[in-house]
Amino acid sequence: MTIPARRIFGRIALALAGAALLAACNKAPDFKNLDITGNTQFGSTFSLPDTSGKTRTLADFKGKAVVLFFGYTHCPDVCPTTLAELSQALQQLGDEGKRVQVLMVTVDPARDTPELLGQYVSAFNASYVGLRPANDAALAKVAKDFRVYYAKAQGKTPGDYTMDHTAASYVFDPEGKLRLFARDGQGVQPWVHDLKLLLD
Repeated sequence: MTIPARRIFGRIALALAGAALLAACNKAPDFKNLDITGNTQFGSTFSLPDTSGKTRTLADFKGKAVVLFFGYTHCPDVCPTTLAELSQALQQLGDEGKRVQVLMVTVDPARDTPELLGQYVSAFNASYVGLRPANDAALAKVAKDFRVYYAKAQGKTPGDYTMDHTAASYVFDPEGKLRLFARDGQGVQPWVHDLKLLLD
């Protein structure tokens, strides 16, 4: 039995349309930051006390995009700039900004007391949460999990020092999957662009 040519072409066109639709669905989002989706070299979660002493994990923020940032309150440049840019991005996102959680893990728990860390992060945005490793071992573990470098750079006196640290953030999608590695100094718009993609 011969199938009419128009039916053959119709089936081909339908198959091609389906393939195009599938390709569009599988196409990776056009992020401005580095897409590390599926990369197993980095940590997939954490377990750290917040400034009230409550242990927080990624599961606490399910349904939100989570920005995990490592820094310290005495940082002269990178940390305040990044936190300020993120606050502006949340404002530009409007109501969608409520679905983004910014977490700052201190790499200087010796000076960053819970009170100081809490005041510091909330000064940039009331929704921010500070995380403070309970001891050096806990800090070393989370830093190793996320491949974060940190080291004390001694100043003129014992209490006068800075902390060298990885100047980047990790971004999880609302399902709790690690998606982005965001470098510092990028400005507000890349944050707005990428967070919109993750929240859609």
